[in-house]
Amino acid sequence: MPRHSPAPPRTARVHRELRERGFTGDIQCVRRYFRPFKKPHRPRPKHPQAPPPELRPATQPRRVVRWIMTNPGHLAETEATELKEIRTACRHLDAVARHVRDFADMMRDLRGDELPAWMDRVLADDLPALHSLVNGLRRDLDAVLAALTTLWSSGQVEDHMTRVKLLKRMGFGRAGFDLLRNRILLRT
Repeated sequence: MPRHSPAPPRTARVHRELRERGFTGDIQCVRRYFRPFKKPHRPRPKHPQAPPPELRPATQPRRVVRWIMTNPGHLAETEATELKEIRTACRHLDAVARHVRDFADMMRDLRGDELPAWMDRVLADDLPALHSLVNGLRRDLDAVLAALTTLWSSGQVEDHMTRVKLLKRMGFGRAGFDLLRNRILLRT
């Protein structure tokens, strides 16, 4: 007859009560029945566990976008460190940041000749939002290349157009073309 390890007191008591009621199985049968209900045994650690590290709050996406769009030299040390951690954790965000910085350098230094190579690099990555940007740039490629290679800017014209639209809105429904014309001429 095989020797079994001594049964825990509860199992032995349940086995004894079942035997009194006519149960013919052995104590191992009772143990097998109760095994799924048993909590797993966790040995006590030899050394007390260190408290879990405090979790810092998640960085807001808007803030991460601002860090990516800002010149790296103008970021505070803590912001640069946190952005580096975030970029390390997410390869897609790292690729986006790299492409954005390359495009910003192209715009700042007027290196439009690098645009086709930049667009090919963007399309090689799995970034659908930037693929949409590249498709939009391709639709008006001549204008984009002109903007990235010439010193000319339409900023002054846009300023005048904004002012004319403001004056037009202010006189809507109250004045005709002659008054609008006079207001525009007096404002310039």
